[in-house]
Amino acid sequence: MTTTEPTVSLDQPTVVEAPKVQQSGVPREGIKPKRASVLEVWRSMPLTVKFSTVWLILVFGGAIYAKVDTTIFDGALPLQDPNAQTNGFSAATGEFGDGEPLEKPSADHWLGTDAIARDTFSRIVHGGWVSLIVASVAAGFGVIFGGFLGALVGFVRGRTEAVIMSAIDVILAFPALILLLAMVSIFRVRDLLIISLVIGFLSIPAYTRVARATSLAISQREFVLAARAIGTKPGTILRREVIPNVLPVVLSYAMVAAAFVIVVEGSLSFLGLSVQLPTSTWGNMINLARADIKVDVMQAVYPSLALVITVLSLNQVGDWFQKRASHRASAL
Repeated sequence: MTTTEPTVSLDQPTVVEAPKVQQSGVPREGIKPKRASVLEVWRSMPLTVKFSTVWLILVFGGAIYAKVDTTIFDGALPLQDPNAQTNGFSAATGEFGDGEPLEKPSADHWLGTDAIARDTFSRIVHGGWVSLIVASVAAGFGVIFGGFLGALVGFVRGRTEAVIMSAIDVILAFPALILLLAMVSIFRVRDLLIISLVIGFLSIPAYTRVARATSLAISQREFVLAARAIGTKPGTILRREVIPNVLPVVLSYAMVAAAFVIVVEGSLSFLGLSVQLPTSTWGNMINLARADIKVDVMQAVYPSLALVITVLSLNQVGDWFQKRASHRASAL
């Protein structure tokens, strides 16, 4: 039996092609990387971050619910009026209520009542609206204005960076509390909108510095340098490459900064420099409860716990998203 062996040409070397292997994490051309769904993000959260997220949803949802109840349904929803004295005269029933000052928690008043027989639970829920507005306005100012300015100066550099960052340094050098007190004194009306706008303006420098630091790093990455090399317009590079990669870091920082803003607003409320009474805030609830702290300390503890847990939750969630954003940036 004759076997035929394969002939090998000595003139041309045999070339063996290696199998094509797609690099991990690098999407093929024309295929966008898959974004994690909300459920996948939730599953990847640690247990403490999950509890913090649930708490924030309850606080913000309760604040919106309370505002809708007050402005749209005129108190028709099952939440008591935060300013109504439960032992006062009711026009609906034609008689006085059966509430008592500093009443203990019960089925009618889940967290009891304050010194003038107002429902504590309702006041805490409504007080979350003030914190929500102030934190949201400050975050909006920071992300939109501070984030854009930081991304811009970190990308273009030169004289534009020097001028803008000099102005930012001047704002940072000016005592924020003094400016806030001056604005409140000038307008003579402790309005929630004015306080939110002033705090939002004072939040811009910190966001600008964070965005600038991220933009400086992004501007030296290979995809930005490649875009420059092929003649892409600077405005297009800024819009398509720099800002989308700066935005996740700024949004993550916004949650941590929102915790500080809530503390600032609570401090102003405690000092009587925030919104006017009888509008309930966590800070002024703590201040009003000081007079009766020896009789019922829990009236000061309840709003304090709401403030502390909300701040801790924002820090937990913000830190987790910052780590997630840093991992994403390192994988670019």
